[in-house]
Amino acid sequence: MLTSLKGRSVIVTGGSKGIGRGIAKVFAATGARVTITARGEESLKKTCDELNRAGGTVRYEICDVSDWDSVRAMVDSTAKAQGGLDVMCANAGAFPQTKIVDMDVAEWDQVLATNLRSAFLCVKAAIPHFDRAGKGRVVLTSSITGPITGFPGWSHYGASKAGQLGFLKTAAMELSRYNTTINAVMPGNIYTEGLQDLGQEYLDTMAASIPLKRLGAVEDIGNAALFFASDEAGYITGQQVVVDGGQIIPESLDSLGEI
Repeated sequence: MLTSLKGRSVIVTGGSKGIGRGIAKVFAATGARVTITARGEESLKKTCDELNRAGGTVRYEICDVSDWDSVRAMVDSTAKAQGGLDVMCANAGAFPQTKIVDMDVAEWDQVLATNLRSAFLCVKAAIPHFDRAGKGRVVLTSSITGPITGFPGWSHYGASKAGQLGFLKTAAMELSRYNTTINAVMPGNIYTEGLQDLGQEYLDTMAASIPLKRLGAVEDIGNAALFFASDEAGYITGQQVVVDGGQIIPESLDSLGEI
């Protein structure tokens, strides 16, 4: 059993839906004080109310994670409201599906800003609070797409997620002086609102390609993030864990017919 995170201060960016909501739910269930962020207040308020009704202690901040002033203000406000900052879950991400030939430069820049620039901004804004506390945890939500696999239409998404892992290695060294660890969770296909939009055929095809024969739940990613945030993971930094039901293992779909 992991040491309780009850009372610890946690930020989950992109926490109003999808994987972010799952991460926030898992942390809130442990008794942590959680702030979720996104750009839309309506979805933030809805998720916040739902998690609080379930017994959590959750608040929200409107934040554009690609903007330095917005991120810094959000982190400082959260630390003030929650008595400091213990865990930064840099989860916010975008994954529009557009092939390279059809993609305009603005879309590429926006995805890189939302997914990769935001990771840097969140870490930078958190450092003074980790320094003050003498410790901290950062968990990035990366992906198998980019670092390990590819999919048509997600060149920008894949680049941003691979970039997060490149950032992770140097950040682990630099954050060590603040007694702070940084690690990444690499989800496979997780059942979220975003995947629903890709259609049932896509969902069925993806499930068939996974040895466990199902898509992951958002809580699966939340549980991995919780471990990286725990006292027990205090000697793990600069690492990543794949949470994909075994999706990247088979050499081909035909090989799954043998099990």
